[in-house]
Amino acid sequence: MGNSAVIYYTRMQTPIGKLLLAAGERGLRYIYFGDGLPARHRNEVWIESAEQLQPFQEQLGAYFRGELREFSCPLDLEGTTFQKKCWNALLRIPYGKTRSYAEIAREVGSPHAFRAVGQANHHNPIPIIVPCHRVITSAGTLGGYGGGLDVKQKLLRLENAQ
Repeated sequence: MGNSAVIYYTRMQTPIGKLLLAAGERGLRYIYFGDGLPARHRNEVWIESAEQLQPFQEQLGAYFRGELREFSCPLDLEGTTFQKKCWNALLRIPYGKTRSYAEIAREVGSPHAFRAVGQANHHNPIPIIVPCHRVITSAGTLGGYGGGLDVKQKLLRLENAQ
């Protein structure tokens, strides 16, 4: 296979619908909503394996049952430096809490970049675990969400977010 990265994937049924989980050797790389298989990146070979994804499935299952508030599975986040700054800021939002796009922009040192923060959220490859659903507008409205606003609402309700 040369220097191809092997990506293992599986699907799981959750209270918010079907999710596709995919991980490489360094950790979880993607969570996708729905049925489709994502576009593959160059140099990736995808192999279906529920066994390889079991630790991630167990943590997500516990989260959806309300038994897990903090994920401890390894993540393999790939993105620009700015995206990674934003995603790491998301990881610091406590369970059950929300932050505004503007607050995240200030936290990553770019106070006027709330639109860019929104874009970074939009490109978050590991929703739920990297909790972009916890980011709302300064006016208190939900803003956007890759999985749909109904899913965002369900996740916030599950966490009893204030």
